[in-house]
Amino acid sequence: MTATDPALTALAQGWCALSLLHGKIEAHVERALQAKHGLSVREYSLLDVLNRQHDGEGGHLQMKQVADAVVLSQSATTRLVTRLEERGLLSRYLCPTDRRGIYTDVSERGAKLLAEARPTNDTALREALDEAAKNPELAPLVKAVEAVRTPA
Repeated sequence: MTATDPALTALAQGWCALSLLHGKIEAHVERALQAKHGLSVREYSLLDVLNRQHDGEGGHLQMKQVADAVVLSQSATTRLVTRLEERGLLSRYLCPTDRRGIYTDVSERGAKLLAEARPTNDTALREALDEAAKNPELAPLVKAVEAVRTPA
């Protein structure tokens, strides 16, 4: 395949459309979360990931797992965790069996803020997808997003 190959051009166009959809959604959700809850999309995502980690008492993720889950570098994740920790929304602690392991957990205050922000996030996401669906280039991607279901 060459750089001018029609298959590569179509692939690039598809990637651009996906990137555009992501950007539109993220910007819309960001505005809504900031306005109503003082949270960025990344902060919300981090709290959400940490909150969902629990399958009972003692559930936790190591910092590397958190970084992978929120798709940030470890250093960016550490800075984000530090900001949220300073706001009292989460805490870090050493693994009791491996002192090299650092875990992160949502505080009661963080869980409350997350619960308050979840409807805002969901509504903003729905609004952004509905708006994007009006664009013929983005409509198939919106359908694909809507078709994704988490395993039972």
